[in-house]
This record gives sequence, C-alpha cells and structure tokens, in this order.
Amino acid sequence: VQLVESGGGLVQAGDSLRLSCVASGRTFSNYAMAWFRQAPGKEREFVAVISWSGDSTYYADSVKGRFTISRDNAKNTVYLQMSSLKPEDTAVYYCAARIRRTYNVEGDIYKSTGDYDHWGQGTQVTVSS
Repeated sequence: VQLVESGGGLVQAGDSLRLSCVASGRTFSNYAMAWFRQAPGKEREFVAVISWSGDSTYYADSVKGRFTISRDNAKNTVYLQMSSLKPEDTAVYYCAARIRRTYNVEGDIYKSTGDYDHWGQGTQVTVSS
C-alpha cells in the first residue's frame, strides 16, 4: 500500500491543524493506521493509532485530549485532527499502516515503528510560540 500525507504547515501555538493520509494499492479496511512524528535530533515517536474498523483508538499521553485520529474507509483516508498545538508538537508527521494478521483481534494496539508495514513520506508541522 502507498501512503501520502498532506495538511502540514506553519501555525501558531493554540491553533488547530488537520493532517490527512490517503492510502492506495490494497484494501484499506484491512489495515490498522497510525501517526508517528519525528522532531529534529529525536527518534520517531508514536502519536496515535486507529484499528481497521475504526472502533478502537489509542493516543500517546503527550497528545491525549488534544489530538483525534479518525478514518474514512470509503475514502481510504486516515486523519489526525490536532488542536491546542504547542511548539513541542513541531515535527515531521508520518502515516503508517499495519496489515491485519490472522491472530489480530479488535482492540490490538501497536505503538512501535517496527510493528508497521508501510510508511508515508511525512508532512512537516511547525508550531511557533
């Protein structure tokens, strides 16, 4: 599957931004989708994940209550709605996909980069103070 992110940009602290990731090539509803981010000089870190059905979500503590992940399987798209942005949210944001394995059940959550099969090219989010 190919993933293409969009929606990044330069915003001020307190602003909102919505990222989109469009998937192509395979059955989108077979994939759990996640957002990761990587700030300069830091490792890529988990932000949020949504199950293939959309019924289960999980967030990093640093974004809980401010970010919302959602998906539209009819549009092969996953979103990350970001609000109350902080300068520390500045990073390149990556979309990632993990195909459902036969042993997976609804509610399985994966937060490590190595758990994901496909990655987008990233979109820059810069939050000024």
